Amino acid sequence: MADAKNFQAKAFSAKGTSRDAVNLPSDLFDGTVHMPAMHQAVKAYLANQRQGTAKTKTRSFVAGGNQKPWKQKGTGRARQGSIRAPHFVGGGTVFGPIPRSYAQYVPRQVRALARKSALNARAREGAIVLVEALDFDAPKTKHIITLLEKVGGTEKKVLILTNGAKPNVFLSGRNLPKVHVMPYSDVSTYHILWSDLVVIEDGAFDGKTADTTADTTAATTADTKATSARKRVTGAKKTSAPKQEAKAKKTAARAKAKTKVASEKKPAAKKAAKKKEK
Repeated sequence: MADAKNFQAKAFSAKGTSRDAVNLPSDLFDGTVHMPAMHQAVKAYLANQRQGTAKTKTRSFVAGGNQKPWKQKGTGRARQGSIRAPHFVGGGTVFGPIPRSYAQYVPRQVRALARKSALNARAREGAIVLVEALDFDAPKTKHIITLLEKVGGTEKKVLILTNGAKPNVFLSGRNLPKVHVMPYSDVSTYHILWSDLVVIEDGAFDGKTADTTADTTAATTADTKATSARKRVTGAKKTSAPKQEAKAKKTAARAKAKTKVASEKKPAAKKAAKKKEK
């Protein structure tokens, strides 16, 4: 960290060898730390994690208690209407929790300010480390452990931010209780403040060297669209010929039926004329 508006971060290779320090982007790391925005973002994040399914039964939902336990007068005891009243053992609960939503909404600009403030707070502490592209052939926890040993995050809560979704890196760190792996675009203020060390992959700030999953998905969607269009055209061609043949057969059958009806009517007319002559 050179001064308040020019932060530097330690840089390492994918195997953990140290490199020269790198200047962090000035548009994001400008030294602003807005405490109220971070507090609001973290409070909303924790509130949104609540399910809100807690429920207690009032006296109307408790089974039983439909009759008076004893008559109104003459027993010397206090009058009671139900054994499920709140002051009875096994009775209903008064003002207990009911299922509800704890969701809180934070404006987009406030969320962005809180996230920026959290990153600046970690940059002030020197707790941001840049790493080269992490390309694991297969999920292996040993890769993450060796990297953290070289970086200096063995006994710390480490947040690894990858450049896009990388399943192998995620699966490699999933078994470590103090390590959390997620894409840089999905990080929240809570995750940054939870961690003691933030490990960011190269290109994650601008997404220049992102993984090719987006490109492959776009290519596959384009291929599927092209194949579907071809199928539609070929299907239309195939279905048009049988339809025309069916129409021709129907017209021929109608013509034959008309000729049969006409031939049957002629002898009937001749017989009627002969009867009239007689």
